[in-house]
Amino acid sequence: MPALLKSPAWRSLKAPDFIKNPFRLVYVMVVLAVCLAGLLGAATPILVDLMGGSLSKLVALPAAMVFGLLVIYDRKLTLLLIVVLRAGGDNALEFTRFSLGGYMVGIGGVINAIVILLALLLVFERPKVLPGRAYMAWVPFLLVLIFGAIHSPFTGESIRLFLQQLSYFAMFVGGYQCVSDRDSFRHMMRLVVWSSAIPVLYSFVDIALHFGGGFRLESTFAHPNVLAFYLTVIIVVAFYLFKTMPVTASGAARLGLGAYLLLLLMLLLLTKTRSAWLATAVGFGLYALIFERRYLVYMVVLGVGALFVPGIGDRLLDLGQGNEVATYAVLNSYAWRVYLWECAFGYMSPLNYLSGLGLQTFQEYSPIFFPLAGKTKFGAHSVYVQLIFELGVIGLLAFLWQSLSMIRQLTALLKIDKMAAFSLVLIVLSFLICSYSDNMFYYLSYNWYLWFAVGAGCALGRVMAATPVKSASQAAPMSAPYQSAVQPRY
Repeated sequence: MPALLKSPAWRSLKAPDFIKNPFRLVYVMVVLAVCLAGLLGAATPILVDLMGGSLSKLVALPAAMVFGLLVIYDRKLTLLLIVVLRAGGDNALEFTRFSLGGYMVGIGGVINAIVILLALLLVFERPKVLPGRAYMAWVPFLLVLIFGAIHSPFTGESIRLFLQQLSYFAMFVGGYQCVSDRDSFRHMMRLVVWSSAIPVLYSFVDIALHFGGGFRLESTFAHPNVLAFYLTVIIVVAFYLFKTMPVTASGAARLGLGAYLLLLLMLLLLTKTRSAWLATAVGFGLYALIFERRYLVYMVVLGVGALFVPGIGDRLLDLGQGNEVATYAVLNSYAWRVYLWECAFGYMSPLNYLSGLGLQTFQEYSPIFFPLAGKTKFGAHSVYVQLIFELGVIGLLAFLWQSLSMIRQLTALLKIDKMAAFSLVLIVLSFLICSYSDNMFYYLSYNWYLWFAVGAGCALGRVMAATPVKSASQAAPMSAPYQSAVQPRY
């Protein structure tokens, strides 16, 4: 035996790598996966009982694990997959929610956490990509939100809202990290438009199943307003891509994107969300005044045609009645909002106007101060009213600082791509318009796509501003394929 061990043939045999390097990452991951599989196997009966036997809830944990593995494999790919698919998952994700310690959790919350984690990892990998002015636009508002959460008597709900707002910042960071040049910016904008594929396709199912006199389209979203505000972003981005298509694009591609834009506008009408209509009309009106006056004619034709769609005219005429608060009176939706705001401000003391009552207090206190609430906890239906009530004038100023800072950063695009600058500033302005009369903070999908697009635009402005200026003969080949079809008329 000693002679055999000393033989050249035996010495030539090498020990397996996992014995020589047991702590290599791949082997550690395999061991952890095996241990996790055993743990899940042992916990399966408990999990089934906790989920009430619901298949949709049972798949939540494996799906979350798949997302976790994707984060390890490729962080940017994971983020872009979320961008493409998230808009089609609102209603589906609701089925995965279950109660844990009195709070509803599900795979949607896991995806939110993954988005925040992805933003942190991307920043750690490339810390110099995001400039200081990008942080300074967001940090004051996030700090005020933290103060509001600490100050709030409703800790759980206030922390949930803060984390939701933090995920919006994470999507802004993700958009910033994914753009390195003009081509990557256009690629991100195309992904934003592609995210609408599932909601648009499912809209036909929603119309077929529910169309009627009081029908409002909501597609894959929980409420028609969420779809409407999401479409305001998609329409602007799609219109930007349409007006700046490469000169080499085929006629079929132009026709297809133009037809898709008209379809998006029709779906927006069917949501019957008036503030989204107003924001879109303002956007096209500004475009017509600055770039192409003939779009004013298109707007008039489309507006007159919209009045023949069942329910559209009634939705507008509804504002002309029910404007007085009286016994047994039926208020229209705007008059109802005004009465809600008046009651909220009447409930506040003068000191509350400075720092507010705390995050999420409006919804929780509304049954107390609003006579029409009953047992329902109503949101403020206005970002500005909610901010003053919950965070005071300090919170409102921090929010306005954030929005104005974004607009200022996007103006750097004016010297590079006027149409991109106009489109992205318009998205922010639409957000500010719609914030007057709706609970915009709670519409996660809408905010994700809004801030992802804005982050990508801010990144393009910074990258192109830092690129050395080339001569006209050198710059022409790069810029020619993406020349806008129109030039602004100042």
